[in-house]
Amino acid sequence: MGVFVFLPLVLPLTAWPVARLAEQHLHPRTATRLLTAMAAVLALCSTVCLGLVMVVGTAQLPGNPLPDGWSDPEVRAAVPFDEFVGKAAIPALCAVVVACARTVWRHARVRSRAHRALAGLPDTEVAVLPDGAPYAYALPGRGRRGVDAPRGGARRGGRPGDGEPCGRAGRRVRGRRGGRVVVTTALLDRLRPAERRALFAHERAHLAARHDRFLLTVQLAARANPFLRPLRTAVAYTAERWADEEAARAIGSRRTVARAIGTAALVSRGTPAPTLAGLAAPGPVPRRVAALLGPPPVVRDWPPVFTSVGLAAWGAAAGTAVSAMSSANSAVTMVLILHAATPL
Repeated sequence: MGVFVFLPLVLPLTAWPVARLAEQHLHPRTATRLLTAMAAVLALCSTVCLGLVMVVGTAQLPGNPLPDGWSDPEVRAAVPFDEFVGKAAIPALCAVVVACARTVWRHARVRSRAHRALAGLPDTEVAVLPDGAPYAYALPGRGRRGVDAPRGGARRGGRPGDGEPCGRAGRRVRGRRGGRVVVTTALLDRLRPAERRALFAHERAHLAARHDRFLLTVQLAARANPFLRPLRTAVAYTAERWADEEAARAIGSRRTVARAIGTAALVSRGTPAPTLAGLAAPGPVPRRVAALLGPPPVVRDWPPVFTSVGLAAWGAAAGTAVSAMSSANSAVTMVLILHAATPL
C-alpha cells in the first residue's frame, strides 16, 4: 500500500475549487447532484482507508481480539509510520463513527418530532401551525405513505382566495415521494398572496427532489472528512437555488420568489435541522435574490471543458477517481496481506 493508503484522506482538497465555482456557473440541479456524488465517494474512500490503517494500529494493542499474525512486521510494513498513524487512526475512526451516528440520530429525531407535532392536523399537503414564531420547511414523508394535495380554498384562520388550503382534505396522491409543507401562521401573515404561492412552490420543489437526502449525505461526508466541509456548504446553497428556480418556473415570476425569500429571511428563524430544507434556510440569501433577479441559468449535464468550472470539475473528478482506485487497491492489498499472515 505505502503512502497510497493516505491519499484518500487528502484528495478531497481537489474538490475545493469546483465547490465554489459550481455555485456560480452551474445549474443548481447539476451542481447539487455533482457535488453530492463527489462528497459521498470521497468520504467513503477516506473512511475505508482510515479503517485499514486502524486495523494495523489495533493489532498492536495488547489484549486485542485480532489474530496474532496481524501484528507481524510484514503487516506493519504495509503502512508507513505504522506505530504512530496506526494508533492515531483508532480515535479518529471512532470520532467519525460517533459524529455520523449523531447526525443520523438528530435527523431522525427532528423528523419524528415534526411528524408527531402534525398528528392533530388534517392530512393535507400543507400543514399550517398556529405558532407565533415565523418559519417554514419541507418535511419528508414516511415511506410509501401518500400526501393530500389540496384542490383550492382557504387556509385555516387565513384569508380566502390564497389558493393554498390547509383546513380541509384534498385528493390523495400515492407515491414514494410523500411529504408535507410545514408553515406557521406567523410567517403566512407576513407574506402577500403571491409570495405565499412562491413559498409553497419552493417547499414542494424540496419535497419532489428529496433535497433532504442530498443535505444528509453531505452532512455525513463532512463528518467523515473535514476537508469536505466546503462541499457541504455549497450543496446547502445549491439545493436552495434549485428549489428557487423550480418555484420561479412554477409560478412564472422570478421577482416574486425573490421577494418571498427576502421577506422570509428577515422574519423567519430557519429550519429545525440543517438536513431539512426551507425557503429561509441560513446562507447567502442576497446571492439567491440576485440570481433570481437575473436570467435563469443554463441547464447543462456537464460544464464545458475549457472553462474555469470545467477544469475544476474535471480536476475534482480525477481526484475522486484516484481516491476510489487508491482505496480499492489498499483494501485488496491489505486483505491479501492479512490473509497471508493469518495461520490456517
